[in-house]
Amino acid sequence: MEIARNHYLNELIDRKENGSIKIITGMRRTGKSYLLFHIYFRYLQSLGVKEDHILRIPLDDDDYEELRERHALSTYIKSRIIDEGMYYILLDEVQFCEGFESVLNGLSRRENLDIYVTGSNSKFLSSDILTEFRGRGDEVRVYPLTFAEFLPAFGNDQRKAWRQYLTYGGLPQILTRKTDAQKAQFLSNLFKSTYLKDVVDRNHLRGNTVLGDMVDILASSVGSLTNPTKLSNAFRSHGSPVSDKTIAAYLSLLEDAFLIEKAKRYDVKGKRYIHTPCKYYFTDTGLRNARLNFRQYEPNHLMENVIYNELLVRGYNVDVGIVEKYGTENGRQTVKSLEIDFVCNQGSSRYYIQSAFTLPDAEKMAQETASLDRLNDSFKKIVVAGDDMEPWHNDKGYLFINILDFLLDPDSLYR
Repeated sequence: MEIARNHYLNELIDRKENGSIKIITGMRRTGKSYLLFHIYFRYLQSLGVKEDHILRIPLDDDDYEELRERHALSTYIKSRIIDEGMYYILLDEVQFCEGFESVLNGLSRRENLDIYVTGSNSKFLSSDILTEFRGRGDEVRVYPLTFAEFLPAFGNDQRKAWRQYLTYGGLPQILTRKTDAQKAQFLSNLFKSTYLKDVVDRNHLRGNTVLGDMVDILASSVGSLTNPTKLSNAFRSHGSPVSDKTIAAYLSLLEDAFLIEKAKRYDVKGKRYIHTPCKYYFTDTGLRNARLNFRQYEPNHLMENVIYNELLVRGYNVDVGIVEKYGTENGRQTVKSLEIDFVCNQGSSRYYIQSAFTLPDAEKMAQETASLDRLNDSFKKIVVAGDDMEPWHNDKGYLFINILDFLLDPDSLYR
C-alpha cells in the first residue's frame, strides 16, 4: 500500500518552476526519495510532461556511478536538454557527486530547468543549504509519517494504531515489520548503525561514547528543560567530565542531523526569548524509545512530543511559553513562572496549546489551564487531552480536544 504524502507533494507543487533549487531534506528513511522519484514524478506525468523531459538520476545507484564526477554529471544533464521546453531534473542522494554545488548553481541559471534534489543527512544537512546554493535554494523538510498518514496504512483501529505510533513512531518502514520484536530491532539498529554513525563520520568524531550517552540523557528526559551546563553537570556527577562547549556542539550536530528539535522558551507578556534552558524533542518517538530499549515508556511525555512534531509539520513556529503569576506568601510577594506547553505562530495567527494526558477531575483541569488563565490576549487557547471525549469549549472559550481528533483533523486548531 502506498502512503499518501499529499502535504509534501503540495509543497513541491507550490514551488514548481519558481526559479529556485528545491532541496528535500530530513532524516534518513522518511521517504524523501520515494516522494521525488515516484509521487512527484507521477504528478508531472499527469500534467502531460513527457518522460524524456523528466531526468531522474539516483546517484547512489551503481548504474549511475560515472555521474558522481561533477563534470560528467553536468555534461550528461546538458546533453539531455535538446529543446526549449521545460525540463525537470530530479537528483537523488546528490552528495555522492563531489562538487555538486557548482553543478547545480550553474544549471540553475538556465530558464528551462526546474531542479529538485535530495540528500542524505550524513553529508547534506539543513545548515549546509544556507551556504551551498548562494540563495538559490528552497527547502522542503520531510518528517516521519504523521498519525494521519500512518493510520490508513496501519488499519482502522484508531486506538491500537495510536499505541503503536506512540511506541514505534512514524518511519514508513515500521509498517512493513510484522511483529513488535521486529520493529524494536529495526529501530535500535537504525539508530546505532545509521543515524549516530552518520553524525560521527561526518564530523570526524573520535568516538561516539559521549554522543551516545548524551542522546540517552535527552531521551530519558524528553520535553524537560535543560541546557549544556546542566547536561555537563550530569556527566560530571557520573565521573565523566565533559565541557558545556562540547555538549553544545554535540547538541547542534544532533539538530543538524534532524534527530532532535530545540524549542526555546518565550516570555509571552515580556515578548522576549529566554534562551536557556530550553526543551528538546525527538523527531521520531520510536527512535527515542528504541534508544532506551523501550524500558522507559511515558505516554504523557511522548504525547507531548507527538503534538510538537505535528505542529512543525503543519508549518508553525513553536516555542515553549512562560507567563508569570504574582502572589503573596507569608506577607511577601512571590512570583511563579507558569508554562504554556506550546506557543504556535504562523504569520499573524497564534495558538496557545497545553498537552494533558488525562483530565480526571476539576482540580487537574484547573492545573492544566492555570497558565492560559494568565493571558490577556484574544488568541485561541487549546487543551489537547489523551482522554476519549468529544471536542468542547469551557466558559472561558478554551477548546478541549482529544488527541486523535487533533491529529486526524488538519483543521483541528480552527474549531
